[in-house]
Amino acid sequence: MKTIDELIDEGVAGKRVFVRADLNVPLDGSVITDDGRIRAAVPTVRKLAEAGARVVVASHLGRPKGAPDPQFSLRPAAERLGELLGAQVAFATDTVGDSAKATVAAMADGEVTLLENLRFNAGETSKDDAERGAFADELATLADLYVGDGFGAVHRKHASVYDLPARLPHAAGGLIATEVGVLKKLTENVERPYAVVLGGAKVSDKLAVIEHLLERADRILIGGGMAYTFLKARGHEVGKSLLQEDQIPAVQGYLKRAEERGVEFVLPVDVLASADFPDLKTKAPAHPATVAADAIPADLEGLDIGPETRKLYAAKLQDAATVFWNGPMGVFEHPDYAEGTRAVAQGLLDSPAFTVVGGGDSAAAVRLLGFDENAFGHISTGGGASLEYLEGKTLPGLAALEN
Repeated sequence: MKTIDELIDEGVAGKRVFVRADLNVPLDGSVITDDGRIRAAVPTVRKLAEAGARVVVASHLGRPKGAPDPQFSLRPAAERLGELLGAQVAFATDTVGDSAKATVAAMADGEVTLLENLRFNAGETSKDDAERGAFADELATLADLYVGDGFGAVHRKHASVYDLPARLPHAAGGLIATEVGVLKKLTENVERPYAVVLGGAKVSDKLAVIEHLLERADRILIGGGMAYTFLKARGHEVGKSLLQEDQIPAVQGYLKRAEERGVEFVLPVDVLASADFPDLKTKAPAHPATVAADAIPADLEGLDIGPETRKLYAAKLQDAATVFWNGPMGVFEHPDYAEGTRAVAQGLLDSPAFTVVGGGDSAAAVRLLGFDENAFGHISTGGGASLEYLEGKTLPGLAALEN
């Protein structure tokens, strides 16, 4: 996989360099509520601009239906990118139309343009190779070189991720190189003990990665909504808690295999529970009850790990040499249910281990709860991409850069 430094050494001054970034940030109206992914894109964009390239940045945002939708416009991202770069970022109001062509044509060396949301064109995400290829052909007319740096999208077989690199000389950006290097530390010659913390809502989202980790991890800690399917699989009542009944046989199989292989599975011993889901807009006090994880009352729903579980999980991280964490321990967006996730984040910081926060909600929680991002070994920008890499899957975007 060619690096961006090698591309720059070959000469990028005066050339149009298409940078596929991941600027898929959360918005409240037009206000960016977490700019982590934009900040992660800055080093590659800045390096190319300083080398004299004409940098054409492109990304998706949200899930528009293949047509323009104002609520998913990347204009706020263009403004924030400009603030972080300390330079004006031009904004094209379409992807391959008149605005994109005119804006790119007007660029001078060292300038940066951001195209409108790639998913406003149906060809970006099409499952039809010809339709996707046709869109990639149009994107290719806007550039001379391609740099893939949107790690959060490399698990997608999309036009700007998979098809476009085949049409232009290409290289991996600094972010992708860093992400892949970190993930190799979690899959090749891992320093042990290797502890994994998995949370989030649905166990079905994590089955494949659990399958893979059973062969590699020494200890797996389970939290979040998915914990209740594990507790049910062990014969405990879980009240109104989130439960995937259809996944219980698979979970029981994993628990049995873990025991056979000597992999320690750690489940909550207590939880914070309530009869009602909290109001995430007003953040009104929720007044949860702390109950034993094996005796959740029928009328209550578990919404976070409890105080004893927090202590247990923090202790289970202290002797680890490597820790991977993906998924919050509860409804961290509400202050009454944020302490479980906070305890895990603090446990990573207190551990001497090489620590990796696996993107998505975990990364958002780190920022929302006020932790210093630089104190962790690595915070990934791609939750889904990180998980699929750990599952051993071939990621289309990485394969395209390697060709």
